[in-house]
Amino acid sequence: MNDGTLETINGRPALRFCRTLRHSIERVWRAVSEPAELENWFPAVAPWTPAVGEKLEAYGMSGEVTEVAEPTRLAWDFNGDDYSFDLSPTADGCELVFIHVFTEGTPAAQTAAGWHSYLARLDVLLSGGHLSELEAHASWGEAHERYAANFGVDPEPGRKFWADFQASK
Repeated sequence: MNDGTLETINGRPALRFCRTLRHSIERVWRAVSEPAELENWFPAVAPWTPAVGEKLEAYGMSGEVTEVAEPTRLAWDFNGDDYSFDLSPTADGCELVFIHVFTEGTPAAQTAAGWHSYLARLDVLLSGGHLSELEAHASWGEAHERYAANFGVDPEPGRKFWADFQASK
């Protein structure tokens, strides 16, 4: 699975993940837009239609769906961050581009390692399988180290986070 990249979008840090998937754009659209599909791979179920202007509430935070162009684009903001899925057909399936634009101070390597794990769950779901969140995060530590090195950031906060997380299990 390809690693994500760290870039700047509209003056803010952003993670970009590109995946070439051997599934139709319609199948991938369902996986990224339907709550019953999202609950099998995404970090939180988005109880949406989705429709532009639709409000989102979870964990005491809120957001709004900002763009829907079925089956090629879905974008929303949540708790000050911006997210989007862009899908384009390919000869063998489709390309998915997931972007998470966040605020300064968000731990980029930790966030990237998390999305890396969730996108691994998506890959398995699309192939007809199931990968638990625990199984998907089994390699979080290695992914975090790789992202910290790639992004040139201090890995220690992520190491502490991971050690604390593992101690709590």
